[in-house]
Amino acid sequence: MTETLRIGTRGSALAMAQSSTVAERLERAGHTTELVRVSTPGDQSQAPISEIGVGVFTSALREALAAGEVDVAVHSYKDLPTASDPRLALAAVPPREDPRDALVARDGLTLGELPPGSVVGTGSPRRASQLEALGLGLEVRGIRGNVDTRMRKVTDGELDAVVLARAGLARVGRLGVITESLDPLQMLPAPAQGALAVECRVEDVDTEHLLQSVLDDEASRVAVAAERAMLAALEAGCSAPVGALAGVVEDLDEDGRAVSRLSMRGVAAAEDNALLRASATGETTAAEQLGRDVAAQLLEAGAAMLSGPGSS
Repeated sequence: MTETLRIGTRGSALAMAQSSTVAERLERAGHTTELVRVSTPGDQSQAPISEIGVGVFTSALREALAAGEVDVAVHSYKDLPTASDPRLALAAVPPREDPRDALVARDGLTLGELPPGSVVGTGSPRRASQLEALGLGLEVRGIRGNVDTRMRKVTDGELDAVVLARAGLARVGRLGVITESLDPLQMLPAPAQGALAVECRVEDVDTEHLLQSVLDDEASRVAVAAERAMLAALEAGCSAPVGALAGVVEDLDEDGRAVSRLSMRGVAAAEDNALLRASATGETTAAEQLGRDVAAQLLEAGAAMLSGPGSS
């Protein structure tokens, strides 16, 4: 482990904010850090994610980490491919931000207050399929760009609203623009939305132990593990219209004693765009199996067609 931890990050405002929170926690624990910007193909293209591919925001960071150019890489967990990289270790999942999606609409409107025909922008097939399933008569339009670019389309009158990740707005200090935080009963977030993944090289055991001890949050880690296992079991690249949300809940065992369990819901779009839903509860020690169980329910219900690269 080096004296100064070089933290690799994308250069976007959101990525810098995310990496800065990791750096601050490490600094408070007495460790010197340095942020190192790594340019990725996703930062240089305005093409739809379905064209430029899964991992476009993470592969360059991972290569820089594997090559020893940085010691730590901070990712939006939902951007990581479901297949692990054998060169790297997932050292920590810090406490997760609120995973819900958020509406930013003209005139302070909520989703239910938008008139039929209103144009709502999103770059996510998952959000689009769930918006359409609500039957509100909204026109859903695909968009790309950073948070400010997307919100500007509302202030300029090009769109009536956009749907964004609430966690991203929180991290860049923009919660005040939200006109409604969307209930997961209306819209399940992307698997791992709101969570960060902090990686180091697999042989760098000292750094791995440090990151785990300072940053890792077990409840966030197991919830995200279940959600990602569901995604992997569906063989859905993150372009597929798949949503999932897991969380640790208090339950009673057969003797009436309070215990912690993991509760999870999943949603996927079938070929006819109908939404398929499933849920399950299991042990926190078997998070990945819980995710696979929910995926099996969805597959049985007709989600077997889900596949393909892109963004959730």
